[in-house]
Amino acid sequence: MSGITPRTASLLCYIPVLGWIAAIVVLASTRFRRNATVRFNAFQGLYLFVAWLIVDWVIGPLTLIPTPGPHFEHLVPNLLKVVIFGVWIFMIIKVSHDEVYKLPIIGDLAEKSVSEQR
Repeated sequence: MSGITPRTASLLCYIPVLGWIAAIVVLASTRFRRNATVRFNAFQGLYLFVAWLIVDWVIGPLTLIPTPGPHFEHLVPNLLKVVIFGVWIFMIIKVSHDEVYKLPIIGDLAEKSVSEQR
């Protein structure tokens, strides 16, 4: 992690499906221990991945919403996954422009996590 800029570290935390690994490495590194922005993005990226897991492992199998046909049984979980994927891309764009953007709910959790570690 010594040659990575704070912006690159933050970007890596939002790589769809794999960003959780970068987020854990960033949170464990001593280099970014005092950088609240990078830590915020790491927590927010990690919580976004947790949202993906909840959709994939919990909402997907429990989808009992009546649908108009057999081909639509996974419509709700798949739409939620598309939304989360879009949020990952949105956050990559925001971070690449050095903008700090707090997502609803997840951003509050990330701010709280950063403040608790100080």
